[in-house]
Amino acid sequence: MIVEAVTMGSVNRPRSPVPCRTALPTSAAPAGTALIHAEAAFREALRAAAEYAVARAAGDIGEAELMRTRRRVRALRRHWTPRLESALARVELALEQAEHEDVVRRRRAARTREGGRGGGE
Repeated sequence: MIVEAVTMGSVNRPRSPVPCRTALPTSAAPAGTALIHAEAAFREALRAAAEYAVARAAGDIGEAELMRTRRRVRALRRHWTPRLESALARVELALEQAEHEDVVRRRRAARTREGGRGGGE
């Protein structure tokens, strides 16, 4: 069973340390101190290999997520940002034109009111 941790908000990665249980044959009486030392060294090497595998897997997962994020950013910069800026420019131009037309209508309405008052009196 792999225990996972979360990095960068949503990236699941293996968590270290990994519990490591070896299936070494156990004997009632070890054959000598060399065998005891060899068994201890083997357990330590196995633990180190497991921790390395976890760190390597976590690094690979992080690197893959980084590459996906870079692709997304590149797509945003190359495609979405220019499209949105273009749409914004069109909307701003339409608003500016509508404001200008509104000013012209107000001036005409003001002239019509002034002309109507002056001619009737």
